[in-house]
Amino acid sequence: MHSGSTAPGMPAQAPPPQFAGSALTPAGVGGVDVLAYAVARGDDAPSVAVEADEIAEAAGLDLLKVLAHAGHTGKAGETVSFPLARDGAVVEVLLVGVGARTPDEVRRAGAALARACAGRSVVAADLAAAGPEALEPFVVGAILGSFRFSWRREAGPESAPPGGAGLSGEPVGRIVLCGIPEGEPPELARAVAVGGAAWRARMLATVPSNVKDPEWLADRARELATEPASRLEVTVLDERQLAEQGFGGIGAVGRASATPPRLIRIDYAPARATRRTPRVVLVGKGITFDTGGLSIKPADGMVTMKRDMTGGGVVLSVLGALAAVGCPVRVTGLIAAAENAVGADALRPGDVITHWGGRTSEVTNTDAEGRLVLADGLAYAAAELKPAALVDVATLTGAMRVALGQGMGGLFASDDALAGALAAASAAAGEPVWRMPLVADYEEKLSSKVADADNAPGGPGAITAALFLRPFAGGVPWAHLDIASVGDSPKDHYEWSAGPTGFGARLLLAWLGSPDPLAGVS
Repeated sequence: MHSGSTAPGMPAQAPPPQFAGSALTPAGVGGVDVLAYAVARGDDAPSVAVEADEIAEAAGLDLLKVLAHAGHTGKAGETVSFPLARDGAVVEVLLVGVGARTPDEVRRAGAALARACAGRSVVAADLAAAGPEALEPFVVGAILGSFRFSWRREAGPESAPPGGAGLSGEPVGRIVLCGIPEGEPPELARAVAVGGAAWRARMLATVPSNVKDPEWLADRARELATEPASRLEVTVLDERQLAEQGFGGIGAVGRASATPPRLIRIDYAPARATRRTPRVVLVGKGITFDTGGLSIKPADGMVTMKRDMTGGGVVLSVLGALAAVGCPVRVTGLIAAAENAVGADALRPGDVITHWGGRTSEVTNTDAEGRLVLADGLAYAAAELKPAALVDVATLTGAMRVALGQGMGGLFASDDALAGALAAASAAAGEPVWRMPLVADYEEKLSSKVADADNAPGGPGAITAALFLRPFAGGVPWAHLDIASVGDSPKDHYEWSAGPTGFGARLLLAWLGSPDPLAGVS
């Protein structure tokens, strides 16, 4: 029996911080552990809120000298703190750099605050010096900078944050954002939804594969549809239905595993949607573990393969946040979920498989399996769902990391307007992508004597993988996000935490939450 059936349940995970608005200044908020103020770069000296200067004076400090002594210039993410006696107790005053107040810099400041305040119960933060557009990037940064995932029986001392003796290392409990309307105004609710989706995508990719299998992923989608105001419907095809309906790629990749494959469909419709409301389809690679199959990976190459379903996790998480960001179009998410295992019935090099719709692939490398499952999803979506745009998301090729390193994802697109919209969304969301070429001269590399295409035609690997997928889009405006380069972060870095990144959730929500995501797409 597969270990997923006997493994403990989902490990308890500390939740992201809660947020609330307050018309008060930080000093006016009661019961706080930390008073936090933004520090912006200035022409001559860093710029800080007047109240922070007054608090420093009350503590007998010259704020500019404190900043200078700490080498704090206002650069995004720099922090310095000092204690303050207040109402018979000692609270911490934290100064956080926001640089020139660009969205990226404010997001980094939010993450720095979250890490500096790990284990604290309540933080009151003044964003006045961060500028009027600071709310969403700051909240998203604070959520992602708080990410924790551990399955230890007991938290060891290494879980405590630097300088936080006696603290648990848990995320900060609550952040009160001063200077905005009380409670959770719409702009704050949207920011929390965007950050929460990225958190969810990261969490799904971090769960170990002895818990996470295709049916487990389907259960997470079903749970999401029960959340209030989600506006979601979920349909799941099991292995028998996949075979009957011709999903040959998903079935072939998943057939050797003790945990059979699934196609997870999640449908969202905005309020007052009609049959004329255009549809976008997102297709996510959901390989819950990838051994490479019979073309087996080396041991080191398998260590991170629990996150080979990152694309599927991103699609699931994006669908769950569409209502909160006011997405104006219908969206269907398809997650092609399978475990690429080694077994007596494993897919073999040299096999020819038939995808949904009839196109065939010669399998010359079973470790090029992601494109085989995506092909089914793309072909089905293009023919049956009649989308106005089709986007797939996948940790697809190691070649993408060779091309772009670990700080940027790859974008391929058949439509310039769609490519431009996704690139603009990536810049706004802080998830950078670089558009890659669909070089026609490389198409001949995909030729096969026995099938419509070879699934592993060689280099340039990221481009030939995209060219393999393109025919399955059926002429629909299509984009392919190869996020293998950014599927993992090697270390904590600004809002990124070491491990799976969930890259793509913020990008897609920035696009789909815009007033007209399909402007110019044809």
